[in-house]
Amino acid sequence: QAHFVESGGGAVQAGGSLRLSCAAFATTFSADNMAWYRQAPGGPRELVARISSGSSKTYNEAVKGRFTISRDNAKNTLYLEMNSLKPEDTARYYCNAPEVMYSWGQGTQVTVSS
Repeated sequence: QAHFVESGGGAVQAGGSLRLSCAAFATTFSADNMAWYRQAPGGPRELVARISSGSSKTYNEAVKGRFTISRDNAKNTLYLEMNSLKPEDTARYYCNAPEVMYSWGQGTQVTVSS
């Protein structure tokens, strides 16, 4: 059954960095456009960054210039490099294929303190 396992979250101070990973299992990863999403407590799930199967990238304006999305098709893994983190980046982060929408994984928690 298709699923994702997200990892790499943690608690950091403002200005810090984290690198998130998303391992994909039983998906058509290399053919899928992929994206990172996040959901803060009580808020909607929002798209953070998207990478096409051909590695074209788009970003939410809130993270542009600070976050970098990338993928390794040989490892079926999606990454999100997050720099200059802000308290408003605090959320649970998830990955998925936006045009397919497999089942959601558990996500990984990112907490940024001021």
